[in-house]
Amino acid sequence: MHRFANPARFLKIARPATAWLLLVGLALTAFALVSGLTLTPADYLQGETVRIMYVHVPAAWLGMVGWAGVAAASVSQLVWRHPLAAIAGRAFAPAGATFAAVCLLTGSIWGRPTWGTWWEWDGRLTSMLILFFLYLGYIALAGAEKERGGEGRIAALFGLIGAINLPIIHYSVLWWRTLHQGQSISLSGSTIDGSILWPLFVSAIGFTCLFGAAVLMRMRAELAEAKVEARLRRAAAE
Repeated sequence: MHRFANPARFLKIARPATAWLLLVGLALTAFALVSGLTLTPADYLQGETVRIMYVHVPAAWLGMVGWAGVAAASVSQLVWRHPLAAIAGRAFAPAGATFAAVCLLTGSIWGRPTWGTWWEWDGRLTSMLILFFLYLGYIALAGAEKERGGEGRIAALFGLIGAINLPIIHYSVLWWRTLHQGQSISLSGSTIDGSILWPLFVSAIGFTCLFGAAVLMRMRAELAEAKVEARLRRAAAE
């Protein structure tokens, strides 16, 4: 990881990677969504509403991945003092918060015809809502530390503590009796019929590529901003 500690070396890789992730992500996501809407049959119980899973499931996955990225960046900052760790944490948070919000919104839309309610204080829904609020807290805290010229260590500690919520989200459907369905996809197989399952994997890969592109773009923007600020300080000192 320290190979990329030099911002110039990181940017040399990040620039083309951003473009490729964006293009591949857009192509795969468009293909998956069109396929899910036109090529797959309706579910025998949920009917046409099942098609929202092609957005909802990847959004839920990436909402959790985003905080895992924040936690990894926090460890890298606190333990190894990686120079790009704080920037990475601040880049992961907005992307993760966006997908967490999409997860909550699409879940509510899906729940209305399926459960008969827009919202339920269900274990999975509540823990995901807490994750969204954790994102907002982290973004505010990291931004405040950055403005004061801090190293972001308080935000990093917050990122580590917030990671406790990730296993709660994952195992909530097993620990509590909830409206939310149990785990449908695992290493041992899937309870979803293959005729409607295949676009989900394509969609997950596509959205993950878009997520990666968003994180890299955010990191590049922060590095560019820091470079401009450094030049202004040098110019002012002359």
